[in-house]
Amino acid sequence: MVNLLKFALPHKIRFSECDPAGIVFYPQYFVMFNNLLETWFDELTSMGYANYISKHRFGLPTVHLEAEFKAISRMGDEVNLELAVEQVGRKSLKLLQRCISKNGELRMRVMQTYVTTSLDTHRAIPIPDELYYALTRQMP
Repeated sequence: MVNLLKFALPHKIRFSECDPAGIVFYPQYFVMFNNLLETWFDELTSMGYANYISKHRFGLPTVHLEAEFKAISRMGDEVNLELAVEQVGRKSLKLLQRCISKNGELRMRVMQTYVTTSLDTHRAIPIPDELYYALTRQMP
């Protein structure tokens, strides 16, 4: 079985992600990590992220975020975006997401807690069964 509780994708820093100084404009890291989350989610579940949101009407908003910026990333840099599941609760999950250069230098890290919600009531709900099973079946 493939361990999808850790997931990584290569990423090239784009012009559109940078400020006039040619380095990543910090909010763009959150866009990169959201894209990583969506890709991971598509690999993790058969429902996929788009169906999770639009068909099933579940949300996955951030309720807590801690960010640490360690080194700059420049336009053209080749990096790895990594995601690791740190904790799974009944209604929430905590992910560690990192941007690491090809030579292993930590550029930025985020510890982010998401809560599952109903998009109809906008209230927290238990993690849907398919997602909960996918997350917990691989945990030690």
